[in-house]
Parts: sequence; structure tokens; C-alpha cells
Amino acid sequence: MGGMGGMGEGSWAAFFWGERRLIRPLPDRPYTMLSLYSGVCLYGGVVPMKLSPIGFFLAMFVVVAGNAWGQATVEGTVKLPKSSVTSVINKRYDMNGDPAVVQPDPPQAVVYLEGNFARPKTLPLARMPQKHLAFTNPLLPILVGTTVEFPNEDDTYHNIFSFSKPKRFDLGRYRPDEVPVPTQVFDKPGVVMLHCDIHAHMRAIILVLETPYFQKTDTQGGYRLENLPAGHYRLKAWLDSKTTLEKEVDLKVGGKLHVDFP
Repeated sequence: MGGMGGMGEGSWAAFFWGERRLIRPLPDRPYTMLSLYSGVCLYGGVVPMKLSPIGFFLAMFVVVAGNAWGQATVEGTVKLPKSSVTSVINKRYDMNGDPAVVQPDPPQAVVYLEGNFARPKTLPLARMPQKHLAFTNPLLPILVGTTVEFPNEDDTYHNIFSFSKPKRFDLGRYRPDEVPVPTQVFDKPGVVMLHCDIHAHMRAIILVLETPYFQKTDTQGGYRLENLPAGHYRLKAWLDSKTTLEKEVDLKVGGKLHVDFP
């Protein structure tokens, strides 16, 4: 078969009747090559054979289906703290305006897999709307580098800002029909507390993570992470800026794991 020149790490290649073509990369897999004439290399093991067209497409099915069905799943429950009603003081001009402990209200957690994962080529646009004089999403987990929109869906002005160290910004006062919609790129990991300079009671949290595998729990603490790569990792549950629980997990191809916190 032809050489591997020009193929990036993690790429898979298929040889269609002698013509090399790249197909979708599959994470955590070595190079895979299919050839009608030279053989099949699946998951790093070479099987020398000649394939008929039917055999070729069967081999393709094994590759694609093996990847689709070979991902791991983790599910469970996080024990959430009791809801605490805290008076929120608008410290617009205080550079240390965030409270000592930043926690979502109502209580929710974010469960995520910590590891050295490849970044997605493109990131979806996230949104943090304001409606009925409140943030519609009190806790928003995102991957570092994500752009977040802040649409105003009220019939009044808002002025969203943050003095949190990972992201300090001030959108200024803007109307419901503001065009373009104000946005910010969150390029550093950490906890970002959001406030409104006009409505002092408003607050929300953006949790910026360095992993693409995360899930916000429901209000009962339930979560389910799917399509996870096999391997040994740390599974973490973020409850507030001072509390992150963790457990080591071994994820197996096609396996399902139940992990509760604590």
C-alpha cells in the first residue's frame, strides 16, 4: 500500500480500488487502512487478504459500527447541597465582587471527564439569554474557547458584566433589539460569575472547562455522559467554586458504568 505521508495523527484512511481517500477521524484509534488488494488494517492489526467489493464494504461496516457502538457511558447521581437563598449585593465597581463561594441557585452540578482529549475543530455557539429580569440558564458549562451570546429578551435594558479572574468584561447597556447580539469568547478555564449592573438580583455562572465531555445534572442530581473514549480517567463533579468531587474510572469499550457522588 501507499505511504502515510500527509496524514495527521488520529486520521483514518481508506483505499478505494487503489485510490487513497481520508475518512472521518476516530478518537483514540491508530491508523486504519482498507484496501481491496493489499489487506485490511483494523485497530492496529493487519490482516493480509484480498477483498471482494462485498468484503470491502463489510470491513467498512465493522470500522464504522465498531466506533459507533464502542463508546463508553457513565451515569449516576450527585448529592446536591440544599438550596440557600443569599442576598446578592451589586458590587459593580468592586474588583473582588464575587462571593467567597460561587454556587448555582438552584443547586446543580456539572459532571465531567478529565483527560488529554483532542479539541473539536469547531465549537457550537452557546447562549445566555435574559428574560423576566433573570438569566434563563443559572449554570452554563462550556468548553474553553466557546463564544457565548447574551441576548436580551426583556422589554428593558440590561448590562451584563463580570469581574471574575478567568473573564472580566462589561457589555454595557443594551436593548432587546440590539444588533449584533453582544458576545464574549471564554478563552480561559474557570468559574465566571455573571451580574447585571441594572438589576442587582440577577446572577448566573459560566463554568469554562478544558474537556469536551461534560454534562450538567438535573435538579435531582442525575446525569448521563455518553460517547466517552475507553481508558483510565478522573471523573469529576463540580458543585461550587470550592467543591469538586472526583473518582477514578476505567471505561471499557461499549461498557456502561454507574458512579454516584459522593
